[in-house]
Amino acid sequence: MSGGRVLVTGATGFVGSAVVRVLAERAAAGGPAVRAAVRSVPADGPPGVEWVRADLTDPGSLSGIAGGCSVLLHLAARIAGSEEECAAVNVAGTAALVAEARAAGVRRLVQLSTAAVYGTGPHRGIPVGGVAAEPVSPASRTRLAGERFALDAGGTVLRPGLVLGAGDRWVVPALTELLARVPGRWDGGRALLSVVDVTDLARLVVAAGLRPRPLPGVWHAGHPVPVRLGDLLDRLAGLGVLPPDGRDRPELPLQHCLERLRSTPGRVSERQFRLLAEDHWYDSRQVWDAAGCPPGPGPLERLAEAAGWYREHLGAARL
Repeated sequence: MSGGRVLVTGATGFVGSAVVRVLAERAAAGGPAVRAAVRSVPADGPPGVEWVRADLTDPGSLSGIAGGCSVLLHLAARIAGSEEECAAVNVAGTAALVAEARAAGVRRLVQLSTAAVYGTGPHRGIPVGGVAAEPVSPASRTRLAGERFALDAGGTVLRPGLVLGAGDRWVVPALTELLARVPGRWDGGRALLSVVDVTDLARLVVAAGLRPRPLPGVWHAGHPVPVRLGDLLDRLAGLGVLPPDGRDRPELPLQHCLERLRSTPGRVSERQFRLLAEDHWYDSRQVWDAAGCPPGPGPLERLAEAAGWYREHLGAARL
C-alpha cells in the first residue's frame, strides 16, 4: 500500500518501538512516512519519524492525529491495573482513536491484541474461533472488548502469545523468578507455547498494514512452529540468560509445582505460571502467508540477538 503516512500508537512500547524501527527503515528507502503517537516524545527515537503527543485517556488529545494518514497501527494498550483503568485505554481510548481515524479517511487499520483473551488453558493447536474467548484479567477483558472497534472498521486484529526479544520485561523475567521459586522441569518441560520474536512480530504488523489488499478479521500471530518449554529454558541457559543447570533439574508433576508455587510467594501469579507451564499454542500458520511475510527462523534462533540485553536487564534486576 503506497501513499499517505502510517500512524503508530504505543510507539515507545516493547512491540511499538520495534514496529517504528521497521517503518523508519522502510521510510528511508522510499516507503511511507511515519507518525508516532506517544505520551512523551523520546530523546533517542529513530531519525525521520514525526513524533506527536497523544493520550488515549484524553480524547481531546487525539484530535487531528490521523490527518494525512492512510494506515493506523494501533499498538498501545494498558496491560495492568484495575478494570476501570484498563477500560479507559483499551476500550474508550480505542473507540475514540478509531473514530478519529475513520473521520480522517484512514483506509487500513491493524490492532494488536493478545492470545490471553482465551483465558485458562491448556490450549493445543487452537485455530481462530476454535475456543471461546474467556479472559480472566482486567487487561485481557478490556483488550478483547476493544477489538470490536477495529473489526467494525474492517480492520485486522492480531493476537500474539508470548513475545521475546530485547525489551521483554515479562516472559524471561517471569521464567527467572519461577525457576527460583519452583526449581525443576515443570511437567517435564513438555508444554507447547505460541511464541514470536518481537522483530518478527513487528515485520508482521507492518506487512499487514501495508499489503495491497486488506486483511480483515482476527488472526493468531505466533511463529508457525510452537516452542517446547524445555527447549526454551535450555536455549536461555545455553546463552547465559538463565543458570546453566537446567537439564539437571528434576521433572516435577504440575500439581507438585503448583503446591510449591503457593508456598513461595512472589510477583508472578499462579495464572501466569500456568501460561508458561501448560500448553498455550494457537495455530498461527495462516497469517504469515496471508500477509506475505516470511516468519523467520523462529524465536529460539532469534534469542541470540537479545541475549546480551537479557543478561544486562536481569543482572540489574537482581541488584
